[in-house]
Amino acid sequence: MKSIQLFGVTFQNYTFSDLLAFMDKQIQAGDSAYVVTCNVDHLMKLRDNEAFQQAYEGAAVIVADGMPVIWASRLLGKPLRQKVSGSDLFNQLGSSIADRGYRLYFLGAGEHIASRAAAKLQETYPGIQIVGCYSPPPRFEYSQAETDKMIQYIRAAKPDIVLVGVGAPKQEIWMSRHFQAYGAPVSIGVGATFDFIAGHRRRAPLWMQRNGLEWLWRLLQEPRRLWRRYLVEDIGFIPMVWKEWRLKRKEEKKYGR
Repeated sequence: MKSIQLFGVTFQNYTFSDLLAFMDKQIQAGDSAYVVTCNVDHLMKLRDNEAFQQAYEGAAVIVADGMPVIWASRLLGKPLRQKVSGSDLFNQLGSSIADRGYRLYFLGAGEHIASRAAAKLQETYPGIQIVGCYSPPPRFEYSQAETDKMIQYIRAAKPDIVLVGVGAPKQEIWMSRHFQAYGAPVSIGVGATFDFIAGHRRRAPLWMQRNGLEWLWRLLQEPRRLWRRYLVEDIGFIPMVWKEWRLKRKEEKKYGR
């Protein structure tokens, strides 16, 4: 599958079917790797976060999460085929994961939220194997004892896939530093997915998702927490796209396209 370079990131041009094929191959091989789902907020944080940059460099797969990234790729003549987000993982692949008998571990969200999400998924996809859930305490990433405990829990559960939902860039940095220690074949950063599945947070209506307005929905739900991210930090995506478009036009003129 051809990769695509955009905004300094190497995207795999995957659909959900391609992601499933990658997971199949990875689990059969028994190696360890992690997947990053890149959205506008990631692109903004990557500019000045060295640990986040290193996490991206170590990822086996980077997919596009968010319609603004998809639209920008089309504008720039490098179209990414599908939005592949952690929030849509089970809607798209839940039955396939259950049918394959893959063992899942849920790491993240507030206390009991991941376990409630697991219970709902077991109702929706009978036979799906969720072999463990753990909600780490605040600032867990600064505690070696807590990290050691988390690694021990995951190793004991022997999952095929670890879903890490502690928010970016924390989840990507944690996976990049520890995925080899806990040894699961696949790890994926899934953000607020457990909260959505458990019903702890309401996800945007489908029409807003399809029109790239999930950010607005989330802003309206949590304005005090998210206003700066969406109204200040992520605005930087517009000049980023403009810069890439100008480079594209310059290349086209240079080669007479």
